Amino acid sequence: MNSVFLSPNFPPNFAHFSTQLRAAGAKVLGLADEPYDQLSSELRHTLTEYYRVSDMHNYDELVRALGHFTHRYGKLDHLDSHNEYWLETEARLRTDFNIPGINLDDINKVKRKSEMKKVFLEAGLKPARGRVCQTEAELRAFIKEVGYPVVAKPDIGVGAAKTFNITKDDDIAAYLRDKLPEEYIVEEFVSGQIITFDGLVDHNNEAIFTSSLRYSKGVMDAVNNNSDIYYYTVRKLEPAIEEAGLKTLKAFDVRSRFFHFEYFIKEDGSAIPLEVNMRPPGGLTLNMFNYIYDFDCYKTWAQLIVHGVSKPMGERPFFVMYVGRKDHIPYTLTHDQVLETYGPIMMHEERISSVFTGAIGNHGYILRHAELKPLIDAAEHIQQT
Repeated sequence: MNSVFLSPNFPPNFAHFSTQLRAAGAKVLGLADEPYDQLSSELRHTLTEYYRVSDMHNYDELVRALGHFTHRYGKLDHLDSHNEYWLETEARLRTDFNIPGINLDDINKVKRKSEMKKVFLEAGLKPARGRVCQTEAELRAFIKEVGYPVVAKPDIGVGAAKTFNITKDDDIAAYLRDKLPEEYIVEEFVSGQIITFDGLVDHNNEAIFTSSLRYSKGVMDAVNNNSDIYYYTVRKLEPAIEEAGLKTLKAFDVRSRFFHFEYFIKEDGSAIPLEVNMRPPGGLTLNMFNYIYDFDCYKTWAQLIVHGVSKPMGERPFFVMYVGRKDHIPYTLTHDQVLETYGPIMMHEERISSVFTGAIGNHGYILRHAELKPLIDAAEHIQQT
C-alpha cells in the first residue's frame, strides 16, 4: 500500500500514525512544508520518502508532489492528515488522483455546519434551528424568529475561535464589526451540556470503539476567559447519545476514519446534534483512548487501513481524565507536587503545543481510575489556585 500523509509532523503525537502505517507494511509518503531536518527523529526513520513544498496552500505544488509519488511508487491507495484544516484539500486530491475516501462530492456535508443540519434532519435527529445570515437584515430576521440569545460561528471552522454570543440588540454591531470576513451560521441558543461521541469506524461503517467526553466547562469559555479546563471519558454512554451517535455515523456514511461528533444533552436526556468532525478529537485525546482499553489506537487504525483488520473493543474498564493548567495561573501545587501526589493514577504528562494552549492549557496531565470521583477530586486539586 502507498499511503500519503499530509503534514505528518503536526501535532507531534500524529507521528505515531506514520510509524504504525510503516509497521503494518505500507510505504508512508510524507508531504508538508516543514524542512526535513526539523521533522522528529521518529518521522525521519519512518517515512519512506518526504516531499517538501514551499506552501501547503499551493495546490499545484501538492499535485506535483502526488504526481512524483505516483511515478515512483505507483497507484496511491490512501491519503489523510487527520486534521480538519486539510479536509477539503484532501478531498480535492483524492478526487483528482482517484484515491478512496471523502472526495469533493462529500465535502460540503462534512465541512459546512449548515449542510450538516440537513443530514441530521434526514437521519431523524433534531438540530438547533440555524441559518447562514449574509446581512444584518437577515440576522435580525432570524433573531426575530427564534429570539435571543443566538450563537454565531463560521459555517466552516474548527473550535471556538471567532464565535459570538449575541444576547441583545447592542451585541449585533460588535459581532458585525469583529467577525471574520466569511460566511457565518447563526443558531438558536440551546441550554444543555456539550458532550461528544467519538471513536473509530471500519470499512463497513461499524464502530471499532466508541467513547464520549465530558467537560468541566465550555471550551469557548476556556478560550475567551483564558482559564483552565479538565475533561474525561465515561465508561458508559447515555442511551440517547449512543443512539444519536450511531444514527449520525450511518447518516454520514463514515468509513475507515476516526470521528468526533458533538451534541447537546438536555435536562430531559434528549440529544441535540451540534456538528460532526471527520477527525480524531484534538489535544491528547488519542492518548486518552489508549488508556481506556490498554491498547494502541494508532496501531489499530493502521491495521484497518493497510489490512482491513478490525476487531470491536469490549467494555470500557476505566475513566480517563485530561487536566490542563495554564502558565499564567498561580496554582497551589507545583508541577513536581502534582507528579508526587498523583503518580499512582497518572498515565502521562507533557507540555502542550502552542496551537492548543488557549483551549486546553500549557501543560496537560492524563489520569486514570476505575471510579470517577477520585479523578474529579484530583483535577480540582491540581487546578486549585
